Amino acid sequence: MPEVIEALVDGGKASAGAPLGPALGPKGVNIMQVISAINEKTKQFQGMKVPVKIIIDPKTKGFEIEVGTPPAASLILREVKAEKGSGTPSKTKIGNLTVDQAVKIAKMKFDTILGKDLKHKAKEVIGTCTSMGVTVEGKKPKEVLKEIDEGKFDSKFV
Repeated sequence: MPEVIEALVDGGKASAGAPLGPALGPKGVNIMQVISAINEKTKQFQGMKVPVKIIIDPKTKGFEIEVGTPPAASLILREVKAEKGSGTPSKTKIGNLTVDQAVKIAKMKFDTILGKDLKHKAKEVIGTCTSMGVTVEGKKPKEVLKEIDEGKFDSKFV
């Protein structure tokens, strides 16, 4: 029966310290091999927290790593080059996202967000912008959601 360890690590910067080292130590795997494999698989998410799942075969001490995607909010922050969301999203705006960037994030999160197709998944990403103080195409996210429903951006969801 494989053993599973789940952790949240800094993209590309996992280390043998907590939370991984103490969890991996008793399992008898080569900790540094596991850490370098995680860092290799998460390097494109540098500066973000990334969920990882380490599946260990207790007999062979072999391992497999599954990398989740960071939360949509983290991906939005990276796109707008901000460190954190606005404390007062209705008053203070921290950045602007384009519909193309929303589509890019929706594709990255395709298997983990609920929308039935790319258009609905992108709308979900745009909806997240509302609570973060991020405008979309220079407008309030709700206005852009209405424009998407009217078909204005249909060419981007192919």
